[in-house]
Amino acid sequence: MYSRGVFQRSEITKGENLLQELTEINALIVGATQGIGLGFVRSLLLDTRVKKLFCSYRQEATAGELFKLRADHPDRVVCLNLDVTEEADIVSAAKTIKDGVGILHLALYCVGVLHEGELAPEKSLRDLNAPDLLYSFHVNSVGAALVAKHLATLFDRRTPGLFAAISAKVGSIGDNRLGGWYGYRASKAALNMFMKTAAIEYKRRCPCTIVVSLHPGTTDTRLSKPFQDNVPEEQLFSVEHTVELLTDVMSRLKPEDSGEFYSWNGNRLPW
Repeated sequence: MYSRGVFQRSEITKGENLLQELTEINALIVGATQGIGLGFVRSLLLDTRVKKLFCSYRQEATAGELFKLRADHPDRVVCLNLDVTEEADIVSAAKTIKDGVGILHLALYCVGVLHEGELAPEKSLRDLNAPDLLYSFHVNSVGAALVAKHLATLFDRRTPGLFAAISAKVGSIGDNRLGGWYGYRASKAALNMFMKTAAIEYKRRCPCTIVVSLHPGTTDTRLSKPFQDNVPEEQLFSVEHTVELLTDVMSRLKPEDSGEFYSWNGNRLPW
């Protein structure tokens, strides 16, 4: 683990965090089979307040580690077969959660795509094609918006809640100085707008629920693997470390932070 002392000081200060009031937590991890999502599953299972942990997977072939955790914690872990590009799957997952626990307190959207099959980050305009762009948007942003849509009734008006989506700093329009990666940048920017807009509606429907976008930094996962050669060692985080950092950021959030975009060190990022 890296020392906290090497990081910049967080803009989020310790204060009243609504989730800290809870003695029992029902949580959902969308995209729980690998990387940051699986890391959050492992971390949340260490929190004795977490009574039910709903975890989504798309393919059984890649969900082996998740299924092992379910076998170790059969009373706490519920696995949901969910493809975020299929709204019917999201509807079914929401119904399972409602029938099982009624109220949700924490939801983390950890699904994302940068490269898959022939899909790769575009270096220039000549690399763009509509199918790849639409797929990036569907997974990285539209899926999160639909999850927010169908979870809205599961967050209680008077009970603290948190909906966080894993975004990326490259989705910041104000911070874009290098160009390239059109589909990933644009779909993450769209994700940020979806979360900002959802936060406004959630404030009316379930005012105790915080909605935020989070940048995890460069994490040693399959998504970042092809692009790690030029990343300084101290800037490449392990999954465990990223989860620790983001957990710390989330633990400091207050209702007035809803609708914002935060980095792993707690600093607010430009849109």
